[in-house]
Amino acid sequence: MTIHPIVVYGEPVLHRKADPVVDFDDDLRSLVADMFETLRVSNGVGLAAPQVGVGKQIFVYDADDEAEARRRRGVFINPILTASRIPDTRPNPDTESEGCLSVPSLDFPLKRAGKVTVNGFDENGERISLSAEGWFARIMQHEFDHLQGTLYVDRLDRRWAKKWTRAKAEYGYGEPGLSWLPGTDPDPFGHDAVDEDLS
Repeated sequence: MTIHPIVVYGEPVLHRKADPVVDFDDDLRSLVADMFETLRVSNGVGLAAPQVGVGKQIFVYDADDEAEARRRRGVFINPILTASRIPDTRPNPDTESEGCLSVPSLDFPLKRAGKVTVNGFDENGERISLSAEGWFARIMQHEFDHLQGTLYVDRLDRRWAKKWTRAKAEYGYGEPGLSWLPGTDPDPFGHDAVDEDLS
């Protein structure tokens, strides 16, 4: 397995819709295995193929599902997500903040739907489905957005979007060519292996 560099906001592949997977072959399974290993070393809970520079409809996840009281690990290929209504209230900075491996060192509050269902395929082409709520539903929405060319910072409300604009300029995000290598470069979120951030 290979650990891939994670590209940063501004890399074109992050900002366009990913292509559907057509061939469920050994190359696909190898990529999925690499993505799981990259996710593990990055200390994240989800990782989409565009984040490793591959514009394909794939994401992996490995996270605690508090509503189900268990750990969930898996992959979705060519996913379709349906979600409950997103509340109109302001996001709570203490309980509704997100981070992203492609927006290193930053996190911002964002309101998400409380429940989702995801349908798609695994790396062998078998149909799979998952329903989730709460934190785990947030992970599913975050990763699905990556495959649509949308990052969580693109969804921020006006107040937090202004803060993101200032932070983006401060960190130099928005230009192509930036990346970081999990396990080699310093952890941009400053956490250890037991902490978790969205991807």
